[in-house]
Amino acid sequence: MSFTIAAHAAAQAYGYPLLIKQLLHTTLTQASQQEIVYADRFRYTYADFYQRVQRLAQALTTLGVGMGDTVAVMDWDSHRYLESYFAVPMMGSVLFNVNVRLSEDQIIYTMNHARPKVLLVNAEFLPVFNDIRAQLESVEHVILLNDGAPQDAAALGMAGEYEALLAASPAQFDFPDFDEHTRATTFYTTGTTGLPKGVFFSHRQLVLHTLSAALGLASNPEHGRLHREDVYMPITPMFHVHAWGIPYIATLLGIKQVYPGRYLPESLLNLIAQEKVTFSQCVPTILHMLLTHPRAKEIDLTGLKMVIGGSALTEGLAHTALARGMDVFVGYGMSETCPIMSLSRLTREQLTQDAAAQIPLRIKTGQAIPLVDLRIVDDNMADLPHNGSRTGEVVARAPWLTQGYLHNPAASDELWAGGYLHTNDIGMMDERGVLQITDRLKDVIKTGGEWISSLELESLLTRHPAVSECAVIAIPDAKWGERPLALVVLKPEQQASADELRAHLRDFAEQGHISRWAVPEHIRFVDALARTSVGKLNKRALREQFVQQSQG
Repeated sequence: MSFTIAAHAAAQAYGYPLLIKQLLHTTLTQASQQEIVYADRFRYTYADFYQRVQRLAQALTTLGVGMGDTVAVMDWDSHRYLESYFAVPMMGSVLFNVNVRLSEDQIIYTMNHARPKVLLVNAEFLPVFNDIRAQLESVEHVILLNDGAPQDAAALGMAGEYEALLAASPAQFDFPDFDEHTRATTFYTTGTTGLPKGVFFSHRQLVLHTLSAALGLASNPEHGRLHREDVYMPITPMFHVHAWGIPYIATLLGIKQVYPGRYLPESLLNLIAQEKVTFSQCVPTILHMLLTHPRAKEIDLTGLKMVIGGSALTEGLAHTALARGMDVFVGYGMSETCPIMSLSRLTREQLTQDAAAQIPLRIKTGQAIPLVDLRIVDDNMADLPHNGSRTGEVVARAPWLTQGYLHNPAASDELWAGGYLHTNDIGMMDERGVLQITDRLKDVIKTGGEWISSLELESLLTRHPAVSECAVIAIPDAKWGERPLALVVLKPEQQASADELRAHLRDFAEQGHISRWAVPEHIRFVDALARTSVGKLNKRALREQFVQQSQG
């Protein structure tokens, strides 16, 4: 006897597979005339958008792209990228988001590993493309994406220019139904060790992530809510984890979307003002860049909701954002998790408190969004108490986590050891399920048998008025094993000594925020901090540079 509903379903009942195309139904019915904007270059409606999605699918089909084929994109955040987010997977193909900030060797590796049949490339990346073209093993056709002066795509050995190909294709495509577990997207992690690893996500996973993250963002009572009257602009690369999946959410809700192109601080600030942007997301580096730009003083940022992720939001940066009237809060995830797993949320009562009381809550990793199972475990995968102090590794389950690494079974097995995805993050959880990441496993400082959180020291250091940003890394110590080294960038025209910063940290130690032995003996002032391709602190590079110096 079958216990599934299929055994009792009507012959013509529609099973409704969770495919990306289903995200467009309500939008095209209820918000077809809402705007999508590309910088100061292009403005159109959702109805126009869907016509162009169909034209793109037709153009790709003409080039021989079919079910299971991979299409790669090298572009800045644009309306074209959004069109590829839908057209490529909706036709049963796989969208490969190329990280344009990787080295040429890494781009070659990821391209040959993912094996795209067609590549869409922005004219700005032609120097890189021309350097690597002869080494790309699978690319059969190239489409030129061009914002500048017209270029002869045929003369460049390409299949055509994007707009010309769309214009020559009919605005009609019958997007088929297929298994919701079909792979929809792939991209590569940007870790600081080893070769990039490919993660992949199915239609079902992306739809469930969209629905759950939308619910998570809408469930806050008064702050951080993403709703239909918002104006959304990503300040996170669309090649990085689907821009955190928020373009899919924004499209599902049918809200106005603004795509900025290349990230230039003044242009971003101008777009925020001109298009009345109310919701965005970025890494702390970008937020710092925006708030310290001279143009920022002339822009009203009041009420701008900003999700911060990718690396820890420090107390100092959060204070600066709140002082400008921004509603800043944290989202947590990683490339392997699609990415959103948790969001920081403040209750109405907490929102009545002053900024000093709110900031520690806003910078927490937050509570899991619906359908996410987060655990804090010890080395034996045993659960640790949710008492807000006991730390262990964060492991996770959710319907949208990558099921492995592409063509890398050994790393896949390690990722999913014990049936939970291992984040390699150290954290703790309180009785309300509020998660706080205290460090990466590889970044925690082990001194005299105790652990020092580099993230906590960084957050406290940025509360000093002269500190612009900082990074704390471990350096070898003959007595203690490791000790912290603080690398500090001062604000322009500000001064502070190492002794002054140590005294600043000792004040927090006396208040019980950190242990006295966590205060670093070693503090260095630097002009800049090394970053990864997605703007995170590159602590591996910093360790290689400064550990060698400390031993020399």
